[in-house]
Amino acid sequence: MRQTRSPAPTVTILGIDPGSRITGVGVIKAQGSNLQHVYAESLVLPKGELPLRLEAIYSRLQSIIAQTRPDIVSIEKVFLAKNPQSALVLGHARGAAMLAAVNNQLPVVEYSATEIKKTVVGKGRADKAQIQHMIRILLGLRVAPEEDASDALAAAVCHAHHQQINTTIREA
Repeated sequence: MRQTRSPAPTVTILGIDPGSRITGVGVIKAQGSNLQHVYAESLVLPKGELPLRLEAIYSRLQSIIAQTRPDIVSIEKVFLAKNPQSALVLGHARGAAMLAAVNNQLPVVEYSATEIKKTVVGKGRADKAQIQHMIRILLGLRVAPEEDASDALAAAVCHAHHQQINTTIREA
């Protein structure tokens, strides 16, 4: 007797591309290999002291989480910048974003920029325009979102693909 597979569950994924000046946010729904765009925004943070910018990241993400109700958060890992101060500030922005997720009991997964680009574009050194193009194609959008929002959507798509691969392996 042949078993019929039940349809894959729908998972809502919040992707975050952290930045201390602009933080990209993107939300998709994934059901198996079917991806649907839900939300995208480039959060332009206020000028001024770092604590004010971190509070803006945290509070805006709290609102987006309440609005979109994701199941999981996929965030880009910190890369080793040439400027250690820049890497430290970026780490603070990631921390504010991760705190918003954890305070909403959401699991957080992390992917390197290279891993995200390789998953979405097919090569780890893809440029911003290539990411925007592939996000537009993969999500069936008429126009590509802004760069930072596209990067965040790419983080979400990356997790959706990794989740799909893991599910396929488990079922094999």
